[in-house]
Amino acid sequence: MTNGKLIRLAEQEGFELLITTDANLRYQQNLRERRIAILVLSTTSWPRIKAAADQVVDVVADLRPGEYCEMTIP
Repeated sequence: MTNGKLIRLAEQEGFELLITTDANLRYQQNLRERRIAILVLSTTSWPRIKAAADQVVDVVADLRPGEYCEMTIP
């Protein structure tokens, strides 16, 4: 499934947020007029993401519909 199709289906199903590690997403997709918020994490390392879970939750809480955010995971 392409990223564009995934984003469209997620919006159609009522998802409000997509969390990904695809740093090129904003260059590959036209994200204008999207309702879904997108959070891009800087790593695919689960131990690092898990250790930063509280910070991820804080960022997610502040995201608004259609926003795009890149988060650096230590």
